[in-house]
Amino acid sequence: MNMETYDRTFHILLVEDNPSDVLLTQEAFKETKMPYALHVAKDGVEAMEFLHREGEYADAVRPDIILLDLNLPRKDGRQVLSEIRADEELKRIPVVILTTSQDHEDILRSYELHANCYICKPVDLNKFFRVVNSVENFWFGTVKLPPEG
Repeated sequence: MNMETYDRTFHILLVEDNPSDVLLTQEAFKETKMPYALHVAKDGVEAMEFLHREGEYADAVRPDIILLDLNLPRKDGRQVLSEIRADEELKRIPVVILTTSQDHEDILRSYELHANCYICKPVDLNKFFRVVNSVENFWFGTVKLPPEG
């Protein structure tokens, strides 16, 4: 894909508490060819404040997609996903679980809570970059995302 394929900037909310994983994700997205803005929430409470445009996030944009880790401080990813899906204004935002957990219960529960997909974070750097590239190709190049609002 090239820049002419994209007609706008895509907003991605990364909900991740591990600074190394945040940095890795930022580096991986730099390799993509799409115009994007990566917003980071370091825990579930901050993610919900961002999504509800509360406090310091009063001017936050509605993300096109959420990359959600499950194991987060203050409010875990399962609770965040449940709240997103229960909210009329947020429930249409695609949520991609991006986590280290390979636990069958986590996978099952995420889909029961209507996650759009579940990706286990690879530990290998090249494989992680391929995962981000596949997110770009599928979610921003193939899928028709819901309109804002």
